[in-house]
Formats: sequence, C-alpha cells, structure tokens
Amino acid sequence: MFRFLLSKLGLLIPTFLGVTLIAFSFIRLLPGDPIELLAGERGVSPERHAELSALFGFDRPFYEQYLGFLFNILQGDFGVSFTTKQPVLEEFLLRFPATIELAFCAIVFAVIVGLPAGIIAAVKRGSVFDHTLMTISLTGYSMPIFWWGMLLIILFSNILGLTPVSGRLSALFWIDTETGFMLIDTLLSNEKGAFLSALSHLILPSVVLGTIPMAIIARQTRSAMLEVLGEDYVRTARAKGLSPLRIVGLHALRNALITVVTVIGLQVGVLLAGAILTETIFAWPGIGKWMLDSIFRRDYFAVQGGIVLIASVVMVINLFVDFLYGFINPRILHNKG
Repeated sequence: MFRFLLSKLGLLIPTFLGVTLIAFSFIRLLPGDPIELLAGERGVSPERHAELSALFGFDRPFYEQYLGFLFNILQGDFGVSFTTKQPVLEEFLLRFPATIELAFCAIVFAVIVGLPAGIIAAVKRGSVFDHTLMTISLTGYSMPIFWWGMLLIILFSNILGLTPVSGRLSALFWIDTETGFMLIDTLLSNEKGAFLSALSHLILPSVVLGTIPMAIIARQTRSAMLEVLGEDYVRTARAKGLSPLRIVGLHALRNALITVVTVIGLQVGVLLAGAILTETIFAWPGIGKWMLDSIFRRDYFAVQGGIVLIASVVMVINLFVDFLYGFINPRILHNKG
C-alpha cells in the first residue's frame, strides 16, 4: 500500500512540472504585447512600457521568468490579475464552487443514466434495447455542445417555459453565499422557494454538460460488462442456478466497475476543466467562463494560474480514482504495494 502511494505521488511531480511549463508557455505564444493590451486605447510611452515590463518581469529571459513563476506557485502565489487587480487564487476560489456544483450534477446525471443503460445493453446484447440505447448514446456523444444547449433552451425555456435560461438563481432572491454552492446556500437561507430556483437553474446546464460523459459511460459499461459476462466464473454462477440479478449485480458489475470507475474519474476531470462552452451558453459564473474571458483579455497571470490550478484538481481526482480501485478490487493494491 505504501509503495503504491509513493509510486502514484512520484508520477505527480513530473506531471505538475510539465503542466506549469505548458501553462507558462501557452499564453506567451499568443500574438500581441500584454503591456499594450493593459494600457488600452490610451497607449503607453516607451519609458512607461519599459517600466511595466520590468515590473511584471517580462524583460527577463524566458527561463528566469519560468523559474520565478514556479517558485511563486510553490509558495501559493499565482499572481495578480491584470484586469481585476485581484489575486488569481482568490478569483479562482470564488468561481470554483459554481463549476464544482455544475460538474457534480452533470456527472450524477451521466452515471444515473449511463450506467444502467450500459448494463441493460450488455445483458440484452443484440436486442432492440441494445441497439436503441447505443444509438442514443452515439447521438449524445456526437452532438455539438453549443447546438445541444441552444436546442434545450429553445424547447424547455422559450417554448415550454419550464426552466430558466441562464444564471444560478432568480433575481427575485438575494441570499448570502456562505459556501459558494448555491444549492447549499439556498437551503441555509430562509428564502422560500430559493432552493427550487437554484435547482431549476441547474437542470439544463447539467444535462448539456453531462450528455457526452453519459454516452461514454454507457458505451464503456456495455463493453466492460460484455467482457466480464463471458468469463468462466460467470458461467459457473449461472450453472449453480444463481438469479440473473445476483449474477449481474454482484459478480459481473463489481469486476466491470474497474473500467467504469476509470472512465467516470476521467470524465469528472474533463467536466471541471472543459465546461467552457456550457458555462458560456448559460452565463454560468464558473472557472470555464472566467478562463475564456481571461484568454480574450490576454490576462497572463489569470490564464497561467488558472491552468495550473485546474490541472492540479484533475491530478488529485485521478489520484483518488487510483485509490478507489483498491476498494473495488483489493488485489490491485496487493500486487502493486
């Protein structure tokens, strides 16, 4: 177990260094001068340009800038945003709960729909259920996010009037954001109807963001279940006269979950890092929209700090998934520990 932990943590170090280098280099590959963008239409004199370049460290060699960036990150300093003049870490933490809430609801939707769909498709292999479910999952995987989001807005918001178009909470409510998670904050408040309003605002973004993970989970679950259902121990269980529900739920699903948990863990990371389109369509104030706005503004410190923070969260999630394998199949830890 201890060796398994050390091996996984050892892989995080070069991964983290690689992420910091990519994040630091990415924004500097974009054309344009950040000092001129910062000055705006007023422009800046050559003397002031040189002064600002020295202030932000842009006049130093690339490797010196990177080492300084890395040293500051290790101390918890991700810089200050050009545009808002606020620390990048504070801005990230302010918006991160909104993205976590959206990603959590999206992955819950994806698992609740995708996992049973994959199991049914595997058990009913070749039937009309199998073909129908896999056709739906393929369609969900193929649909562009922006098109799917706009379609749901037109149908459920404009035509049927069942869900809000954008935002996290109706303008009729004003609550204190103690945790940053709107569902929790509305429950803690005394505003009647606020929780239902927050929940209704989450429905469409969660479905849109969770559609592609749902399709992936369904297809991977079907593939893993088909492989497990062909194993000798499953045939032995059938020969013993065990019920189909016990065979599928206890014997087959538990071994198939190794693959499924991997997919779910990866999708959680994708949802946290790749919700830009969904957050933009629904005006969701999360880190995806914040990162997109920062890229357009060429906000060096916000972009590079945001990328490192998001990547760090994804690495932690993947590490958690690796340990989750041990609870599903303890032999993994024994073989590697």
